[in-house]
Amino acid sequence: MTQFTPFLSLAGGMLIGLSAVLLMASHGRIAGMTGILSAILPPLSSDWPWRAAFLAGAVAAPALIVALSADNIGFASSTPTPWLIAGGLIVGVGVYFGSGCTSGHGVCGLARRSPRSIVATGVFMASTAATVFVIRHVLGVF
Repeated sequence: MTQFTPFLSLAGGMLIGLSAVLLMASHGRIAGMTGILSAILPPLSSDWPWRAAFLAGAVAAPALIVALSADNIGFASSTPTPWLIAGGLIVGVGVYFGSGCTSGHGVCGLARRSPRSIVATGVFMASTAATVFVIRHVLGVF
């Protein structure tokens, strides 16, 4: 069951925004996770150290919070593994053809008022709403 945590969500959003602003101010780069990840895979780009540090922080920070938290934050999915893999591949294709991921378009692109990002984010949101509607109300799953 999903819990409603507006203050934690606000704090997390503010930290994501701050990291995007700091990355743009210090390196002149957009904090799109797909773009950052793709440039640390071989062949390595010349700016791979900051990219690796950014990704390491994106993994280490939540792990640290879980380690320091009194709450047990569990994860379980009733979705079969092949479906998860297929979903990941579909998202990867969408990221490729959409010229970026939700973090690049939704966080950074909207902040820069990029017309392409405004359209992409609208498509992300509409697709999500349609998918949830079909899965929950048409198919009756979950």
